[in-house]
Amino acid sequence: VQLQASGGGLVQAGGSLRLSCAASGRTLSNRGMGWFRQAPGRKREFVAGLSWSDGRTYYADSVKGRFTISRDDAKNTVYLQMNSLNSEDTAVYYCAARRPGNNYVTNADAYPYWGQGTLVTVSS
Repeated sequence: VQLQASGGGLVQAGGSLRLSCAASGRTLSNRGMGWFRQAPGRKREFVAGLSWSDGRTYYADSVKGRFTISRDDAKNTVYLQMNSLNSEDTAVYYCAARRPGNNYVTNADAYPYWGQGTLVTVSS
């Protein structure tokens, strides 16, 4: 499956962005999905995950209550709605997919498919 992430940009603190992760080649509906981010000089970190089997979501503590992960099966696309952004959210954001039948996990090494990344810059 090929993933194409988009929607990043420059936003003021307190603002919102919606990231999209469009898939081609295979369906996303039967696999766990994750969003990760990597800030300059820092390790890639888990942001949000979506269970394919029951639709449950999971968030890093740093984004809980502000970010929402969702999926549109008709468009074969996963989204990350980001609200109340602050400077700590500045990073390159990546979407990732697991193999069919595997649910989301927080470990990036468990995801074999990655989008190219989209840069989010939050100005204070």
